[in-house]
Amino acid sequence: MSVFERYLTLWVALAMLAGIAIGVMAPALIEAVAAAEVANVNLVVAVLIWAMVYPMMVGVDPRSLRDVVKQPKGLAITLAVNWLVKPFTMAALGVLFFEVVFADLIAPEDAQQYIAGLILLGAAPCTAMVFVWSQLTRGDESYTLLQVSVNDVVMVFAFAPIVAFLLGVTDIAVPWETLVLSVILFVALPLLAGLWTRARLGSTERIATFRDRVKPWGVAGLIATVAILFGLQGQVILDRPQVIALIAVPILIQSYGIFALAYGAAYALRVPHRIAAPCALIGTSNFFELAVAVAISLFGLNSGAALATVVGVLVEVPVMLSLVAFANRTRTGFA
Repeated sequence: MSVFERYLTLWVALAMLAGIAIGVMAPALIEAVAAAEVANVNLVVAVLIWAMVYPMMVGVDPRSLRDVVKQPKGLAITLAVNWLVKPFTMAALGVLFFEVVFADLIAPEDAQQYIAGLILLGAAPCTAMVFVWSQLTRGDESYTLLQVSVNDVVMVFAFAPIVAFLLGVTDIAVPWETLVLSVILFVALPLLAGLWTRARLGSTERIATFRDRVKPWGVAGLIATVAILFGLQGQVILDRPQVIALIAVPILIQSYGIFALAYGAAYALRVPHRIAAPCALIGTSNFFELAVAVAISLFGLNSGAALATVVGVLVEVPVMLSLVAFANRTRTGFA
């Protein structure tokens, strides 16, 4: 394990602080990064995510894709948790905290906005970053690809109806360009690049050597992404720390609760750890590009709903790193 991986939590914490500092002291630089967008997908972040996803895609063996369907339990858990549980528990937690627990701390109109943002997060399972978490837990690359691909297909049909039902509106304008572009950028193209690389390298030994060589770039990409995300929201964090802390509470409970449910189900069903860990992490992580884009489209850039989706982005990396560490520590308990 490299020094970057061994002290990853420390580097991420430093990246958070550096991002906030840059966002406050060099706002013009952050504004330039924020402006590099196509269909609400930030191109700078896209490049960094590519650096994270590509090393894992090199490990996808097309011959093994035929065998993943012989292990349906992991996929079934992922689909059940992501689409039958997660959106509804997120909505319930939002209502519980912002209409009951925090009712005296937040204006009712703001509370409804925050609930809406949480619903958008809960209905959008992760597409790109899960490849990073899978790699950090030594997950099965081919099976992770299958899980993400199936979730993307379901998301095309299920996201809008679920969000419409939970928000109580019927005119949800799904930014299809964001959804399609994200899937192409973060799944399809890295996969094609990985398969091309495997074909060029040829032997298993050369593939393993190449992956070891490019793996540090994935960790560096994660650290740089964290710095940029916190830089983009640095002023918001400093201006509204109490509101951000309140929004983070239901997100934290949801994240750890969903992971416990999926990971526990995988353990009970004797799913191998290389499948169980990514299976649980997909539901815990969120497709924040889509959630933020829809929040801005429906409620506006400066809305409470948009702020709630952004808080989801800020909370996600520390939470996911803690769950990756837990998954790695409990590896020996699985089949």
